[in-house]
Amino acid sequence: MATLGIPQNTINILQKYHFNFQKKWGQNFLVDTHVLEKIMDAAEVTKEDCVVEIGPGIGTMTQYLAERAGEVVAVEIDKNLIPILEDTLSEYQNVTILNEDIMKADLNKIVEEKNQGKPVKIVANLPYYITTPIIMGLFEGKVPLKSITVMVQKEVADRMQVGPGTKDYGALSLAVQYYAKPEVVATVPPNCFIPRPGVGSAVIRLTRYEEPPVRVENEAFMFSLIRASFNQRRKTLANSLSNAQNLSLSREQVISALEKLQLSPTVRGEALTLRQFADLSDLLK
Repeated sequence: MATLGIPQNTINILQKYHFNFQKKWGQNFLVDTHVLEKIMDAAEVTKEDCVVEIGPGIGTMTQYLAERAGEVVAVEIDKNLIPILEDTLSEYQNVTILNEDIMKADLNKIVEEKNQGKPVKIVANLPYYITTPIIMGLFEGKVPLKSITVMVQKEVADRMQVGPGTKDYGALSLAVQYYAKPEVVATVPPNCFIPRPGVGSAVIRLTRYEEPPVRVENEAFMFSLIRASFNQRRKTLANSLSNAQNLSLSREQVISALEKLQLSPTVRGEALTLRQFADLSDLLK
């Protein structure tokens, strides 16, 4: 089978099937064998692994995964791509193609059926408009997973791995770092895709923690606090949290809790570490 990581082979397949890119699904197909190798190395895929690929497109990365993994489940939303995938992956016995929306698919059930419920690896070239909901859905849905290795917009990759006090630090940084250890493994210029995206991309690996790095009594409440803290970045924490309708906290309560943590009453959300948010959450709950 022709390697789709070579641009001409991708073009040939697209022409053969008269394929039209769907803007609504953010379709950009990777055409760079070096980047594909880097993703495989970062994900550390072996024959022991069951890999779930989100948005396989025409099967470019799926071919690489099928060579290395024990089992691959490719979940593709665009029904027009299914006959193409059946063609480009016809040689591989270890690939299952599912025409489903990953946001609605029952991944726990897929993991149960394909890997007896043991943790899987997620590998994907994610559509940029829906990256965050997909990643958060995987973590919050408690899908058994070892790691998520994904191609995302460079700016989003930066946001996932930064610490307090930086302009990119926010609710996404804290959420990702509560569940996993983030590591950017490659930056990828627009010319590695057909069609070219308008932004730079990066490959990030999120290695799932067995236990979160901080203990908190009420995870959901902590994340409500975190979201409220960054809703209006320029506001002090005391104002942001007392203004948040869903929290029903008074300004006095927040300031009193901050003082117990030896934090200034005028501190902003972007100054707090994950540990401090956990402590604040326990005090306010």
